[in-house]
Amino acid sequence: MAYDMQFAGDGVYGGSSHNHYQNPRLITFPRQHQRGSSNGLRRQKRDWVIPPINVPENSRGPFPQVLVRIRSDQDKEIEIRYSITGAGADQPPNDVYIIDPVTGKMSVTKPLDREERASYHLRAHAVDINGNQMEPPIDLYIYVIDMNDNRPEFKNQVYNGSVAEGSKPGTSVMQVTAFDADDSTTANGLVHYRILSQTPHIPIPNMFTINGATGEISTIATGIDREKVSQYTIIVQATDMEGSLNFGLSNTATALISITDINDNPPELDSKTFLGEVPENAVGVVVANLTVRDKDQPHTPNWNAVYRITGGDSMGHFAIRTDEITNDGKVIVVKPVDYERNDAFTLMVVVSNQAHLASGIPSSPSSSAAVSIKVLDVNEAPVFPSNPKIIRFEEGVPADTTLATFAALDPDRFIQQTIRYSKLSDPANWLKINRTNGRITTTAVLDRESPYMKKNVYEATFLAVDNGSPPATGTGTLQIYLIDVNDNVPVLVPQEALVCERSRHGYPVNITASDLDSEPNAGPYVFELPSYPSSARRNWTISRLNGNYAQLKLRIPYLEAGMYRVPILVSDSGNPPLSNTSVLKVKVCPCDENGDCTVIGAVTVAGLGTGAIITILICIIILLSMVLFFVVWVKRREKERQTKPLLIDPEDDVRDNILKYDEEGGGEEDQDYDLSQLQQPESLDHIMSKPAGVRRVDERPVILESQYPVRPTGLRAADNDPTAPPYDSLLVFDYEGSGSTAGSVSSLDSSSSGEQDYDYLNDWGPRFKKLADLYGGGGED
Repeated sequence: MAYDMQFAGDGVYGGSSHNHYQNPRLITFPRQHQRGSSNGLRRQKRDWVIPPINVPENSRGPFPQVLVRIRSDQDKEIEIRYSITGAGADQPPNDVYIIDPVTGKMSVTKPLDREERASYHLRAHAVDINGNQMEPPIDLYIYVIDMNDNRPEFKNQVYNGSVAEGSKPGTSVMQVTAFDADDSTTANGLVHYRILSQTPHIPIPNMFTINGATGEISTIATGIDREKVSQYTIIVQATDMEGSLNFGLSNTATALISITDINDNPPELDSKTFLGEVPENAVGVVVANLTVRDKDQPHTPNWNAVYRITGGDSMGHFAIRTDEITNDGKVIVVKPVDYERNDAFTLMVVVSNQAHLASGIPSSPSSSAAVSIKVLDVNEAPVFPSNPKIIRFEEGVPADTTLATFAALDPDRFIQQTIRYSKLSDPANWLKINRTNGRITTTAVLDRESPYMKKNVYEATFLAVDNGSPPATGTGTLQIYLIDVNDNVPVLVPQEALVCERSRHGYPVNITASDLDSEPNAGPYVFELPSYPSSARRNWTISRLNGNYAQLKLRIPYLEAGMYRVPILVSDSGNPPLSNTSVLKVKVCPCDENGDCTVIGAVTVAGLGTGAIITILICIIILLSMVLFFVVWVKRREKERQTKPLLIDPEDDVRDNILKYDEEGGGEEDQDYDLSQLQQPESLDHIMSKPAGVRRVDERPVILESQYPVRPTGLRAADNDPTAPPYDSLLVFDYEGSGSTAGSVSSLDSSSSGEQDYDYLNDWGPRFKKLADLYGGGGED
């Protein structure tokens, strides 16, 4: 068996005429050789690989367009059905290629785009009408032929590059790159670069060139100077078809070339001489301002100025600091100048850049100038030669003792001035100073143990004021070091102690001493028991631990519990030594096995006997009984209050805590009423026997409604009832039954009111017209 394939137009569709698709040229494939085998199977072998199918992109149709015809040599014997599979047929992108199942003609259904897909791999199948495979599948390779349908595209529309000023020709600057989507193996995808324009044309229009194949831009001429042109703008064109302007497609991009600065311009001072002046003793002030010019790029090492003083300031009084914004040099005073020593200075100054001057520059790398500075005389404050002045004395110096002369000097040697002295600080008020000569004398005894002493030193400050214009003041400090003398007795520490009544229990008492004096007038100390009273040495003993500590303990086996005052004689190590008898309060108490004082023992030591303890316990019991009795009484009162409640809620009971104002009452009569009428009754007998009339709000009604008697009008009852509360109090009237003896409210009348004329209501306007009609005209109604 064999396949026949017919191609349209010499293997590439889209040829010269439509007849190619109506009468495609027939290509007959060689037949397959069939060789037998011992078991009767037949093996097939192909002799030729089917050539690929080339299809140009962007065909204009009409579609579908026939590409090839596939035919099996068995179609004369049986009916064959043809199909194709693969990407572009039954796989995405689907239906790009189709085949007539009867004739075997394979067609393309739409224009192809090589940049989207450059090739397809399909398989052709031949089966009978029952679906049985008649031929082995064959592979079809379809290649899309490129057309020049894409322009070159730059990766960036604007490229940024830089090159140093003064660069030599051939120096690489930057590279631009364009990409063409067409086939790079053909002229359609080969890009060529050229420079279309350069802005500005300084010094010449063609300062740069570009490699046509790689897009690398480099210098081609000399004369690049940042101080003249800081940036060039170049328009670059990329063209495919190997740069053919007639057939190729083009695109452009912009290249911005910045000229970087080099230090080709040294700084230049604006003047050869600068002037300045400074007051003596001033520090940190600006004396002179040095201005400089530099053409290099500002605020870079090529522009930043560095100033140096090369002469005229051997003592280092001045320094020059660069202003970071203006690049000027500020001459400042870093060390005070003295008019009396030097009234003028002439400084030699040199300025250069932070960066070294570029090689090949003929100019000098620095510029120099002279700075003349005049020193101004000012009135200087008097100066104490020794400040602070230290003197040493033994403590205990008496009053009116001359300690020293603390005199100041006037630095203004060319002016005769008078100095006066005064005291500024004297914490203990021990000193005074002579106003004219500065002699210092004491006004009190100097005591080293004073709280105003700091590490054996007493410090006072004094002022020296001249009579200049304006006056100047100097300050001096006098430090008096007081040498200690043995003038303080030692004091026993501690003042109280606790000891067990039996010597075999507890621990001894460690004792020491404190002394306001310092070594060698303090410790080591000597501790002794005096001979009087004799009980001290009989009951107690002292043993030395070291130079500053000793132990006190019982000499006898047992000492009755109680408080004991033990005198102890303490002596220091001064020359001569000082002694002091201190009393140590020792509490002797019973102790447990651990040597700790028991609770009963502590009470006993505190001075409380058995009778006192019993008395305290009885008082505590009585106090607790009183508290318990009060609690029971409060509970009982609360229970009684709950069994006899008021008719109104206790929270709403306002009898004794709310006073209502802005109501006109009966004068002072309102304040004289019996509050007992408002109290809750103990029984209801008086209510049952009370005539019909006013009922109280705090009376509990006990008579059923049907038992209420018919009563006269409520207003008359209120007026005639002598037990009723004041007439501006709250009145509550009882329910009068289903039938009232009064025909209307107008029948209510007060026996004390008498006749009243209501004709004045007619004068009150339309709002009171209704009342005037009801009550006007007399008592006919």
